[in-house]
Amino acid sequence: MTIPFVDLRVQDADVRQQISKAVEQSIDDTQFILGNQVAEFERAFAKFCGTEESIGVANGSEALHLTLRALGIGPGDEVITAANTFVATALAIAYSGATPVLVDADPADFLIDVNLIEEAITPRTKAILPVHLYGQPANMPAILEIAEKHGLAVVSDACQAHGSRIDGVPISTFGTAACFSFYPSKNLGAFGDGGAIATSDRQLAERIRILRNYGQRAKNDITTLGFNSRLDTLQAAILNVKLRYLGKANERRRMVAAKYRELLADADVVLPAENPGVSHVYHLYVVRHEQRDDLMAHLQRSGVQCGIHYPTPIHQIQPFQGARTVPEGAPVSTRMASQILSLPMYPEIADEAIARVSKAVFSFSPVALAT
Repeated sequence: MTIPFVDLRVQDADVRQQISKAVEQSIDDTQFILGNQVAEFERAFAKFCGTEESIGVANGSEALHLTLRALGIGPGDEVITAANTFVATALAIAYSGATPVLVDADPADFLIDVNLIEEAITPRTKAILPVHLYGQPANMPAILEIAEKHGLAVVSDACQAHGSRIDGVPISTFGTAACFSFYPSKNLGAFGDGGAIATSDRQLAERIRILRNYGQRAKNDITTLGFNSRLDTLQAAILNVKLRYLGKANERRRMVAAKYRELLADADVVLPAENPGVSHVYHLYVVRHEQRDDLMAHLQRSGVQCGIHYPTPIHQIQPFQGARTVPEGAPVSTRMASQILSLPMYPEIADEAIARVSKAVFSFSPVALAT
């Protein structure tokens, strides 16, 4: 039997009846655009995030894009972000008209290397956009200190980190805003696309609400060049149900990660580090191996599905070739892109399946790396 990389069918089985009821209520209400359940979800998600506001939008990319625009960031400006991330992070910067500047990863945790950020700052820099990659928060206290020193906004890409914390404090409370995706496979996933911005800056929240809805302050009162980027009411209804179980699901992800850590302690792979004081929510469980492609092929032959997040660093993707990197060429991110491998990770994965995955890893190469 194949072990799936993620199993959305089993993930949603326990709440299917509740979701069906919520969707039926939306159909009965016929408020399919910005209906009551959107406002209900926004209130609940803000409370979960520890912020005054949350604003539902079409997807995670738009959450980042609209936040940057609402901050007045545009052509001629630069935004510092991670070289090791999904392309949507850089695309959102480009959509605003600004230029991404890519900072290399720390080899210990794959996150943006805070020791390199100041080197990336120029007179054109307007914001730092750290990525809470794979579910682990970036070093926000250090990033906020740098931002305050240079007068920069901090907007987090939290699209993989719903519910993660630093010293017990929700990541959404660090910086200007945190942006989330509700893509179906996320820790909090919809049945389609969706996204949100969490912030305690109410003026910023109001500007984002106007931007997401054609630039309208009220119906047909168009005050700025806006976009059609609204969270669907049906998706909000689904998210309202699933949000209630997110904390429990995240705790199970942490248990799965602990089981992998135990079983793979002596395996010929580099395991992900969990930094002190953070609550890693393990959207992905990413290991490293110098023969990654061979290991991946072996796992697939053994009935284990896996993935690569992400195979190409941002500066090598066509639209961003030639982007400034710090240091030049982002050597850590470039090297890791050929080594990283994501093992099956979802809350419902059985301990027996984790054991099978681990056994398959050992059967490829049982000799421990000297690291």
